[in-house]
Amino acid sequence: MNTIPPVSDPVSDHPDRDKVDCVWTYHGYKLDKGNFTTAMVHLYRAEIARVNLWRNRLDTTTNWAVVTTAAALTFTFGELDNPHFVLLLVLLLVLIFLNIEARRYAYYSLWYHRTRLMETEFFAAMLAPPYEPAPDWGDALADVLRHPVFPISHWEAMGNRYRRNYAALVTILIASWILKLAVHPMPVGSLGELIARATIGQVVPGALVVTLVFSVYFLLFVMTLEGYRRYRKRGAPRRDEWQHRGPSWFKTGVTPHLAVIVTKQKEQMAARLMTELGRGVTAMDGTGMYTGEGRSVLLCAITDVQIAHLKTIVREVDKEGFVVVTQAREVRGGHFKTQEPPS
Repeated sequence: MNTIPPVSDPVSDHPDRDKVDCVWTYHGYKLDKGNFTTAMVHLYRAEIARVNLWRNRLDTTTNWAVVTTAAALTFTFGELDNPHFVLLLVLLLVLIFLNIEARRYAYYSLWYHRTRLMETEFFAAMLAPPYEPAPDWGDALADVLRHPVFPISHWEAMGNRYRRNYAALVTILIASWILKLAVHPMPVGSLGELIARATIGQVVPGALVVTLVFSVYFLLFVMTLEGYRRYRKRGAPRRDEWQHRGPSWFKTGVTPHLAVIVTKQKEQMAARLMTELGRGVTAMDGTGMYTGEGRSVLLCAITDVQIAHLKTIVREVDKEGFVVVTQAREVRGGHFKTQEPPS
């Protein structure tokens, strides 16, 4: 009777099995790979809870501003004799809410940055070959945990929140203020009369009040533009880049990239790219201008989640291989479809 010999497990048969499985030790305690993953899951849940907490605080501040604005408009236009400067006081209060929300948004951005780092570098790596995170992702996460720094400045946060929520509120307040001056207690006949009505308590002239109000409005606009410029400078995508345009309400898209590989192992390299990535490969002949030696240049269109796998293939097939990955604006033809899910 034939017996099947036992399969040798290199980890189980290792003389220092505890050292192989152990990824962290502290005061005699040992953390193996399974417990390490469990710890990461709990850390991720804690960070998600923090993100939700600060996100709710953002909504709370916005709700305060909306309710205050609505109450001010009701009071100001409720009676002809109600003073117009109530709207200016509410405008000041809304700007205070904006400042508070900007601080909360900075904290929200910090927790969100940590969460996205774990999602993109740890959990996403479990879904796409070669099923391993980037070599330096742990260092990046540890640095953020040890030395927390807001990824966004306070003024940039103010510009962001103003652009998203408070621009409409401030515009409504200023427009309502002008309307109050124009129609109460009776319609004005000229621009000069409207400016004269902006006087506060016979102390602050109307021209100065109008100048201050529109100066603040202009500064808020400049702050928003500068904040958005810094936001784009960091490489943040535009809203329309998050999803592909089309008739559907939502489409799952991928970002196409073009990989240029210079190698001496053309056949083996192309075979692994076509087999493991499922992508077509185009080969061209090239010459190294420094050495004068012949090289093969392979062109391959891939998705963003396949970049790590492609680098692994190049490293394993040809350690002297040279690869350049650039983002392609658009890829058509073949099996590269617009709505293709990540592979």
